[in-house]
Amino acid sequence: MRHSLATLCLSFAVAVAPIASLAEIAGLREGHMPAPHHGRDMAYALWYPAQPGAIPMPHFGNPVFQPILAAIDATPAEGRNPLVLLSHGLGGHYRSLGWLATGLAKAGALVLAVNHPESSFGDFDMQAGLRHWTRAQDLRLALDHLLADPVFGPLVDPERISAVGFSYGGWTALGLGGLRGNLAGYAAACTLQPTRHCDDIARAGVDLAQLDAALWDGDHSDSRIGRVAAIDPGLTYGLTAQDAAGLRVPTLLVQLGMGTDRLDATDISAQGSYLTALLPSATLVQIAPAAHFSVLPLCTAQGAAILRDEGDDPVCTDPDGALRADIHAQVLTAMRAHLGLD
Repeated sequence: MRHSLATLCLSFAVAVAPIASLAEIAGLREGHMPAPHHGRDMAYALWYPAQPGAIPMPHFGNPVFQPILAAIDATPAEGRNPLVLLSHGLGGHYRSLGWLATGLAKAGALVLAVNHPESSFGDFDMQAGLRHWTRAQDLRLALDHLLADPVFGPLVDPERISAVGFSYGGWTALGLGGLRGNLAGYAAACTLQPTRHCDDIARAGVDLAQLDAALWDGDHSDSRIGRVAAIDPGLTYGLTAQDAAGLRVPTLLVQLGMGTDRLDATDISAQGSYLTALLPSATLVQIAPAAHFSVLPLCTAQGAAILRDEGDDPVCTDPDGALRADIHAQVLTAMRAHLGLD
């Protein structure tokens, strides 16, 4: 569930790329905001529909990953828009979901993402990062910050605020919608049915018993969130029907891969965490062939070789027959439909 640091070091390198349609331009603004609950600032990025005439440029590309196209600090289009709060995976970065944020912005949404302190690339501590409730705090704070912004605040439709996340960020989104954790259940599952994430926890020397059970199991929902969507969500093992009872908003679950291509730590089927059975009203979209890392950015021609030489996770290697661009398109189509952007 944790993305390797080397693969997520997405630089601001600019490369030559075609200009997107001027009728569908995503603006992009990056910055920092105070995060008192972490005792320091937190980086954020905001994608949004830009006014016609904005000029998109390539951003976030590097030798491994292809860039996205966005118009930095472009004037936003007029009118109120849905808002999507976007959460990255454990050890990830908001740039790793830039393709999804760009697609949603071009479809008419504001998309606000943060680099979650203590669980993002370059700022990672497994013990501290597992305090998942701080991630919900991060996005609540970011939402407050945006709504108070004199330029972008008036552009938000307060009746259409959603949370979307990938992997650990999928848990963050579901938690904002009302799903509650079960620390004892997760610890027991790591003993009875250890997954890759359980192995990562053990290798890092993390003691789940040292985490605050009351906070892990607490209600971290936000009443302003009207819909949630999770791609391969993590931390879902050991839950009960009572833990799932508070998630009442419309929910989309996207499961990547089948069989051995599916990451065990984020398997929400009856063979995995059983989350799909606990959320029978949720819309389930299964995409195969695909793998957990298939929703990271499009890779360059040499990306897989670079990672192989570095002994890194094979995040550029998709299953036989899988096309990452097609997987991205399927995820974006499902998200647009669920969020009412079609």
